[in-house]
Amino acid sequence: MNEQTPTVVLVHGAFADSSSWNGVVERLQSHDYSVVAAANPLRGLASDADYVRQLVASIEGPVVLVGHSYGGAVISSAAKGLDKVKALVFVAAFMPEKGESALDIAGMFPGSTLGEALRPVPITLPDGSRTVDLYIEKSRFPHQFAADVPKETAAIMAATQRPVTNAALAEAASAAAWKEIPSWVLVATEDLNIPPQVQTFMAERADATSVSVTASHAVCVSRPVDVARLINEAAQAIT
Repeated sequence: MNEQTPTVVLVHGAFADSSSWNGVVERLQSHDYSVVAAANPLRGLASDADYVRQLVASIEGPVVLVGHSYGGAVISSAAKGLDKVKALVFVAAFMPEKGESALDIAGMFPGSTLGEALRPVPITLPDGSRTVDLYIEKSRFPHQFAADVPKETAAIMAATQRPVTNAALAEAASAAAWKEIPSWVLVATEDLNIPPQVQTFMAERADATSVSVTASHAVCVSRPVDVARLINEAAQAIT
């Protein structure tokens, strides 16, 4: 890779953590990409996007910013006005218009069964305010999130999932960077969190380069080769 090869920044979504990118990271690093898998706080869309924005700003050279699931909404807000972000890649991810929330988008078309699989946990914060953390019920996690992942791996993912706040999913996006930055989309056709019809609608609305893969919402885990291939395609297109 030459000195203009972009750094790939990966942003996980709700009910996952940075390790969900492990297979993708391995393949990207084998092609000499510098990769950073960000720890998405999952606390609020604006604050999560600001966190990712500051991380990206600290990286020298061009960046390909990649988001999975709710992470797509985060990267779309985080990349607004960041000249170093040359491409956006949305992997079974939300691509909100300004003013839209993840919850708004998920309900545009039928097919999501996420709501009935959630376990809410009320949390009191140090300042006395309250929030609600959302988990996927462990017993329902494999089918809901990772139906094409080996059962043992899905069980580990269920145990290590990181919760997202209800407020983060309901918070409206302040920006839609996909309107200004070339975008690539991977549609997971067996997704039970974000229905494939929703993913296709967003890709077409953004006039993004799109591919479809037969996979669950956990496509980063089950189909890392396909995910890495699309990221490489985006990176090659901007260099």
